[in-house]
Amino acid sequence: MKQRTSTLLAVAALTAAFAAHAQQPAKKTAPPAKAAAPAKSAITEEFEKFREVLEEDNPAELFEAKGEDIWKNRKGPDGGSMAQCDLGLGAGVVKGAYVQMPRWFADAGQVMDAERRVVHCMMKYLGYKEADIRKQPFSNVNKTPDHVSVITYVAAQSRNMKIAAPQKHPKEKEAYNVGKEIFAFRGGPYDFSCATCHGADGMRIRTQDLPNLRKPDQAIRAYQGWPGYRMTGGFMLTQQWRMNDCFRQQRFPEPSYLSDSVTALLAYMTVTANGQVYKGPGIKR
Repeated sequence: MKQRTSTLLAVAALTAAFAAHAQQPAKKTAPPAKAAAPAKSAITEEFEKFREVLEEDNPAELFEAKGEDIWKNRKGPDGGSMAQCDLGLGAGVVKGAYVQMPRWFADAGQVMDAERRVVHCMMKYLGYKEADIRKQPFSNVNKTPDHVSVITYVAAQSRNMKIAAPQKHPKEKEAYNVGKEIFAFRGGPYDFSCATCHGADGMRIRTQDLPNLRKPDQAIRAYQGWPGYRMTGGFMLTQQWRMNDCFRQQRFPEPSYLSDSVTALLAYMTVTANGQVYKGPGIKR
């Protein structure tokens, strides 16, 4: 009961903070020194505290458990299992793999992010069909696809580890550079790009501070908490979903699921965040 009361008080405080912030007139402030990191707004700090309270009992753990069961116990029609899946550190090795992707996979002949690699293995070893996965690649209120649960499990095995996406193979470098170009590319009816909202310090939409994803200490915010449990829907969402949603908000055509363009964009943002600590699957509004 005490914990529930504390959570309700935290929610009430956050709501009040939002309301107070919205009523305050905009204040002119001197621009920060170029070398200084942008300060977090009071509303951002309040929401981060609120999120920390919620993540103490994150429902993402339920999807993680389901993903673990599929990884360890599910068998394909030919007797295959995910123990044969190489996430870049050797067959069956999960610990630390998530934070070291996207990376080059010789067996597939391409750079893959974590979600792309997991789906590849589930089709190869467990007999999942690409056409079936593409029918519902992302979660909704009715169903969380199996591959989303497996990705959640894989991501959780890199909790509190530093991001270390490799850049040794020429194709890994190429993916990074293509992703950098996509990040800056402007188009669509609003002439938007990723950089429009995430290319400079001090950007904001409504009450939400927007990270400058060109800087390592802020690029982590595009990576942190994904896969994430969405409170407003009660289901898990992945980084692939988040990237597609960004394209949608820019009024761009949404990429096909597991497209090269999304992998390249993830390569750029992940490499930029190298050295930052990943805290595991999170919770989203």
